[in-house]
Amino acid sequence: MARQLFGTDGVRGVAGEFLSADLAVALGRAAVTLSAADRVQVLIVRDTRESGEMLEAAIAAGVTSAGGDALLGGVLPTPAAPLLVRRHGLQLAAVISASHNPYRDNGIKIFGADGFKLSDDTEHEIEAELERPARQPSRIGHVRRLHGALEDYLRELHVRYEQLNLCKRRLLLDCANGATYRAAPEIFRRLGAEVEVLAAEPDGRNINHECGSTHVEALASRAAAGDFEAAFAFDGDGDRVLAVDREGVVVDGDELVALAALHLRKQGCLAGGGVAVTVMTNFGFHAAMKSAGIEVATTPVGDRYVLDELRRRGWSLGGEQSGHIIDLGFGPSGDGISSALLALEALGDRDLSGRDVMAKLPQRLVNIRATDRAAVAAAMEHQAVSEAIDREEIALSGRGRVLVRASGTEPLIRVMVEAPSATETDAVCARLTAIVEAAIA
Repeated sequence: MARQLFGTDGVRGVAGEFLSADLAVALGRAAVTLSAADRVQVLIVRDTRESGEMLEAAIAAGVTSAGGDALLGGVLPTPAAPLLVRRHGLQLAAVISASHNPYRDNGIKIFGADGFKLSDDTEHEIEAELERPARQPSRIGHVRRLHGALEDYLRELHVRYEQLNLCKRRLLLDCANGATYRAAPEIFRRLGAEVEVLAAEPDGRNINHECGSTHVEALASRAAAGDFEAAFAFDGDGDRVLAVDREGVVVDGDELVALAALHLRKQGCLAGGGVAVTVMTNFGFHAAMKSAGIEVATTPVGDRYVLDELRRRGWSLGGEQSGHIIDLGFGPSGDGISSALLALEALGDRDLSGRDVMAKLPQRLVNIRATDRAAVAAAMEHQAVSEAIDREEIALSGRGRVLVRASGTEPLIRVMVEAPSATETDAVCARLTAIVEAAIA
């Protein structure tokens, strides 16, 4: 059957409407029913949204009604879940979060015993199971708190970065009023840093509200006004991070991945000698990696595709411009806190202003809306559009690039251009945008 519930990052929607308690119960029950283990133990963690407790209780009810045991980890960053699944030998983990979305939204993503998100095939099976009558289990499961879950996660981070001495280093953190609000300040302080924290007072509704990695303006302003060596902004569930230097300049995922790649390669820890990024990654990144002799694999947009490429090639490092960075040397998913610590490890005695790892080309992105996806498809196949793309790509060959693609979630065509100067970037983007708009009309 076609996938109807699971998207590229679990099941997501408005809490209490599409993502109802009934659906959460059904998902918990189906996931346990399909597990091959005799006694399924499921870790459940959540972010700070007001709907999190409702969905936590609902998933736990579904798990226990199918004979599994629900272990409640409370509020934890998403990347803690796969680490704890592995640490405690659990069969599944359910993370309740809608990442960087507003508080009204929520989501459920499920990790397997190996710490990786479920495959498409397994998600298909869960959806099919929802259509069948509930099976009668041989036992009713139990619900209990997993005491020390936060400390277990902090311990994993501390062990990985125990050689990182942040003594006397002044850092600024924006926790997005989300899942990192306790974990992030604590681990940086344990490693010796002097930490100032923004957006660490969640009230259930202020998650991602004018803060975090999707709203870095307040962090950049404070970083420029203070004397900080670096500032980091996490998203609501803690699997992404963006940085800001002491001048208030935003450092995106491209630069953070470049910094990590060069550092890990120097340490002999860059598995396979390559790094995976998406089609949105800046041309300057590719130039920097080519100069350093590091192979680059390019994937469609989405951390799922980056992870698949890493596993296929046996590589360990990859990421997205948005700040979703995967280091399989530490954990099986993106981890904003670990990525921030990795950046500081790579910098050594330098502050973030001295990163000097890549020369970013000016980038311009324009979203062009169509009436529906059929209109998008027709425009993408239009001869004038294809010819214009070819013409601009030839003109920018070796100096920049053009990317025109259909959105995977909305009736949009995204036109992205990178060129050596902002003037040329804007000019190329304007020409392409005009042709795409004419094709849509």
